[in-house]
Amino acid sequence: MVAIASRGMTLAEFLAFYPEENICYELENGELVEMPPESDQNQRIASFLFAYFLKLGIAPYCLRIGIEVAVTGSKESVRVPDFTVLSEEAALALEGATRSTIMPDMPPPKLVVEVVSPGKVNINRDYRYKRAQYQARGISEYWIVDPLTSKVTILSLNEGLYDEATFVDAEILTSPLLQELQPENEITAAQVLQQA
Repeated sequence: MVAIASRGMTLAEFLAFYPEENICYELENGELVEMPPESDQNQRIASFLFAYFLKLGIAPYCLRIGIEVAVTGSKESVRVPDFTVLSEEAALALEGATRSTIMPDMPPPKLVVEVVSPGKVNINRDYRYKRAQYQARGISEYWIVDPLTSKVTILSLNEGLYDEATFVDAEILTSPLLQELQPENEITAAQVLQQA
C-alpha cells in the first residue's frame, strides 16, 4: 500500500482491492477513501427512493443501492452513490459482471442520488466534487438530498452542464426523468427527506 499511496491507486488496482472487513471505500483522485457507515436516515431515504421509482415502473434490475460508478477527475475516481437508476443499456452492460461497477466505457446511469452526511468534507464532496465528476461523466440527473438543510437539489444535464433547482418542504420535485415517467405521481421534498 505504501507504493500505491505515493503514486496513487489506479482504477485496475481499486477493482482488485478487497478490504478484509466489510468497509465501503471510494477511489477519490487516486486515493483510497474509507466512507463512514450510512446513518439510518440515509438508508431510509435510499430505500424510499428505490420503492418510489419501482412504483413508477422502472424495472428492478435498473435500480441499485451501493453500485460503484467510475468517474473522471485529476486521477481515477470511483463513487458509490446512495441510490442509482440505470438506463437499460447500462443494466445490460453489467450483465454477467463479477463486480457491480459502471466502468468508463459503459453508458452512464440516468440518475444518481447522494444523501449528504454531516461534516465539511462530506458536504464538499457531495456538493462540489461529485457534482463536477457526475457532470463530466454525462449523468443526466444528480440529486443531492440534504437532511442537514432540509432540501433536495436536482441537477439536470443541459448541453453538458447541470441546471440546478432546489426544493424544500411541500414543494413538488420536478425533473426530466420524473416528467418522462409519470408526472401525475408527484413527490415532495418533505417525502424524500422522510419529514412527511
